[in-house]
Amino acid sequence: MQLVRDFHAEVVDMKLELDFISSFLRDADAWAATEESNESVKTWVKHIREVAYSIEDVMDEYMLYVAKHRDRHGFMTFLKKIAGYVWSLKSNRQMVSKIQELNRSVHEIGNKRRRLDISFNDRRGSSIGHVDPRAGLHFVDTDALVGIEASRDELVGRLNEGESMRTVISLVGMGGLGKTTLAKKVYDDIKDHFDCHAWVTVSQSNNMVERLRSMIRRFHEAKKDLPSNGINNVMDVEELISKSREYLQYKRYVVVFDDVWQEEFWRVIQSALPENNNGCRIIITTRSLSVAEFCKQSCLVHVHNLQHLSLEMAQELLCRTLKSLSLDIARKCDGLPLAIVTIGGLLSTKGKDVFEWTRLCNDLSKQLKSNPHLAHVRTILSFSYHDLPHYLKSCFLYMAVFPRSYHIRVNKLIRLWIAEGLVKENQEMTLEETAKANLTRLINRSLVQVEWSDSTGRARSCRVHDLIHEVVLSKLEELNLIQSSQASSNGAARYLWIDNNRAHDLSRRNGDFRTHSIIFSNLQELHDPVFERLSLNFKLLREIDFENAPFEYLPEEIGNLWHLRYLSLRHSKIKMLPKSIGKLHNLLTLDLKGSFVVEIPDEIRYLCKLQYFRAYTVDLVNHYTIDSDQGVKINDSVFGSLESLEKLYYLKRLRKLGITKLKSDCGEALCGAIKQMPHLYALRISAVKENEVLELESMSPPPSLHRLRLHGQLMTLPGWIAELENLVKISLHWSSISNDSLKILGDLPKLLEFWLYEGYNGVELHLEQGKFKKLKHLALRRLYKLEKVVIDGGSLPCLETLEIGTSPLMKEVPTGIGSLESLKI
Repeated sequence: MQLVRDFHAEVVDMKLELDFISSFLRDADAWAATEESNESVKTWVKHIREVAYSIEDVMDEYMLYVAKHRDRHGFMTFLKKIAGYVWSLKSNRQMVSKIQELNRSVHEIGNKRRRLDISFNDRRGSSIGHVDPRAGLHFVDTDALVGIEASRDELVGRLNEGESMRTVISLVGMGGLGKTTLAKKVYDDIKDHFDCHAWVTVSQSNNMVERLRSMIRRFHEAKKDLPSNGINNVMDVEELISKSREYLQYKRYVVVFDDVWQEEFWRVIQSALPENNNGCRIIITTRSLSVAEFCKQSCLVHVHNLQHLSLEMAQELLCRTLKSLSLDIARKCDGLPLAIVTIGGLLSTKGKDVFEWTRLCNDLSKQLKSNPHLAHVRTILSFSYHDLPHYLKSCFLYMAVFPRSYHIRVNKLIRLWIAEGLVKENQEMTLEETAKANLTRLINRSLVQVEWSDSTGRARSCRVHDLIHEVVLSKLEELNLIQSSQASSNGAARYLWIDNNRAHDLSRRNGDFRTHSIIFSNLQELHDPVFERLSLNFKLLREIDFENAPFEYLPEEIGNLWHLRYLSLRHSKIKMLPKSIGKLHNLLTLDLKGSFVVEIPDEIRYLCKLQYFRAYTVDLVNHYTIDSDQGVKINDSVFGSLESLEKLYYLKRLRKLGITKLKSDCGEALCGAIKQMPHLYALRISAVKENEVLELESMSPPPSLHRLRLHGQLMTLPGWIAELENLVKISLHWSSISNDSLKILGDLPKLLEFWLYEGYNGVELHLEQGKFKKLKHLALRRLYKLEKVVIDGGSLPCLETLEIGTSPLMKEVPTGIGSLESLKI
């Protein structure tokens, strides 16, 4: 028993050392980012990371063994077995030797730091010989750019005319989009219309005193006068703010702050720029939407988001550099002006050598890393990554697991982040809320692009820009975190993306793999030996994604993956789950949406950590019936065991709830249950048939409810709906409501989307003035009695999409449709 305690103590020590190493790594990684030329430091940081991963692996191996023997035997038998196992370990020096070796590695990390003389208190790096790769970008000839003319004209108009109050124009976008160039063209066009003007490159100095002095000097230089005596000797921020205010108090000024990264900059600099109602203008360029939005606290702000060039514009820009060029190269640049101009310039030195163009196009990742002509592109694109806090770096790195140009489903991404342990709990938010907040921060920093948002503004799919993907992918490879299916076998890789052509390679692999995540893509078949290899060689797996897989059953071996936290069988052909699913005690996500599973085994009761369980199919053939969505059967005694569950589709719990086949006499009981769900975010209730009445008057839903779908007849619109101040989307199917109900819905303050489907009894539908003030999407579907729609002026001021049909009795478009100024579709 003493051996058990000793060995357990060693594992606890390893856990403490892992916490220390992880904290240490955050500082080291940030420090190394400022010392790109120092290979010794980079090698040292890589070693720290490898040690951290090794400690994590040893702990996982220990927990796996403990779990297996606890499941197999009673408690006393377990203690005897573990004692014998520990004695075996002591004698053959397997795991213990690993721990001892890791202890030596931890000590060596500290020694190496002292030898390299690294201090985390000084991360400025060496400035000797350093040249900012962004320097000179605002001197780019306008002829070398396309697509900025309209933006330049719009901004010049805003700056020259507009309000008399102090106004900020924020140019926002990822590195290389042309923010600096656009700002320079606008600045050159307007500066002579102001009493004084200044251009300050913020990123060239972290010192606020120097920034203020630089701004004051630029203002004086523009007026061709001298700043007050001793300005260069002033070291006090407050004194410099006073001098600036005194100089600008009665002047109409314009100032550009180029490349702003921190909100704190505006907090200080705004005090140096007096509001004198003379039409003063401030232009900020930034990669962070948060910086742009922060200015709104004290100023009138217009945010101008720069867009990527279309493929046609990208080709035009290339052709201004080269007389002819492959379409593939334009596509590779993905609308990024900086890359287009740089690569075009590089290729122009190679004449018409098609081989050189093809080599660059096919091996852009390697070229970005090694070609000195492209070094500044890589550096500029890397700035945003290096500026990320450590917890966002890990999340962002994981996105490079997906292929270039891949559209990533947002819900899938955040569940994978959570399963991999990249999202940490806090007292204020759930893991899912924290993950969504992290994604929003990456979007606001222009590192992630939203590919599709729904009508309520929720991001549903996203991607990483192709060139940033190349940079991040090389970082993953440098850290030995990723292996594509085309690469040689590498047991140390944390993440695998395996396409159909290489899936069979898994069945031939032997060894002890450190892999945490395997995502399969475009599978045509998967043989039993693959599952056997997964359970034998990939014991530390945390995530497996079998989305769209063709196999019909899941072998019992899946239950051997004790560390598994994420299992997706979405849209697979699987028909049933094995009973061994109950062994996956750490499973957080089980996604069966669109599979052929119709019944869940009772063993699911043992998944006490399960947070996300999605299990339903959509019948596309009978999509417009109340039975279009089919749930799964589950024993009702299971519910009490799923203690951590946050989302249950067509089952019964917590944040997102869907109930189908509800009978009228069960409505009151359901209303009572929903009273016990204070965090409910989305609710869908479907009656057993279209003409069944939904008895929901006694419901008291939580104020947090954002989405509501009711399928079935409503005698009247339930009164509690009028109290849903946070509701953004409502769908009423077969509800038979009247025009009076529309007045209630029209007063919901945050409603963005409204679907009315076979659910209106009147012949005229009247949308009154002052109603639906925020609504963006209105769908009036299959209203067979409807003859006329009347839209008052002032109604639906934000409506962007209007759908009507089929309504065979309607003979004309809605009266007043011309007043919908925001309508797009």
